[in-house]
Amino acid sequence: MELKNLETLIEISLSKPKKSIAVAAAEDEQVLLALKQATEKGIVIPILIGNKEKTEKLSQEIAFDISKYEFIEEKEPSKSAKIAVSVVREGHAQIIMKGLVSTADYLRAILDKEKGLRSGSLLSHIGIFEIPSYHKLIGLTDAAQNIAPTLDEKVWIIQNSVDLLRRLGVEMPKVALLAAVENVNPKMQATVDAALITMMNKRNQIKNCIIDGPLAFDNAVSKEAAEHKGIESPVAGDADLLVAPEIETANALYKSFTYFAQGVVAAIILGATVPIVLTSRADSERSKLYSIALAASF
Repeated sequence: MELKNLETLIEISLSKPKKSIAVAAAEDEQVLLALKQATEKGIVIPILIGNKEKTEKLSQEIAFDISKYEFIEEKEPSKSAKIAVSVVREGHAQIIMKGLVSTADYLRAILDKEKGLRSGSLLSHIGIFEIPSYHKLIGLTDAAQNIAPTLDEKVWIIQNSVDLLRRLGVEMPKVALLAAVENVNPKMQATVDAALITMMNKRNQIKNCIIDGPLAFDNAVSKEAAEHKGIESPVAGDADLLVAPEIETANALYKSFTYFAQGVVAAIILGATVPIVLTSRADSERSKLYSIALAASF
């Protein structure tokens, strides 16, 4: 199925066996609204962990009947994250989602060496955006997980993202490695890393994608800008995935896409034993729904 827009994620998820989703600290109105839509569309079956009294009150306010779903009482958010992880480890859920628990506590439970959801891969965040001014969906990594990735970590991040895009029907993702300039400058580590990773791709060390970099943002998303600078590249102006050099760049782009470009996003963390739904409080209810659908598309 061709991934034309984020709505397609719902179709893809419905073509897969229905999955259960463990929600840590479920007493969050926006999360419950997204879950309501996801259950109405038949995407997932929730297992709710958290403060039952608060969750039931919020659910009643939005006309979401949670009585038919399993609920595990735990008023302490950090402990609810640990319970959600154990529910997944025991095989009762195939997706985990953050509710009203801090990101630090949520990820601490997931990354626990003995009781967490590590798979041996590096965890990385990806947002897939639908932006009115761009001609197709575009991925952005890593805006939430890895702060200042090394060269090796960037390769992990790219592979995680490429594997996801291929699973969603993008057979040969075009990957743009972002930097401030297009030329390699030894004083700018982002350009050096980008050039090395591009060469690794050309020598088939990184497979199933086309990588180019360093590319400034305008050249990655605009053929006109690339042509003006004399850049000849199959990636320039047609990127499927933007790879930021560090979290500040990715996070600023993520929020710019949302606030300035009217972008809608589906975002998850990859690399664990199951997809991890980790949305921002600023993300819309629609984005949270699409994030659930993206996680259920595995």
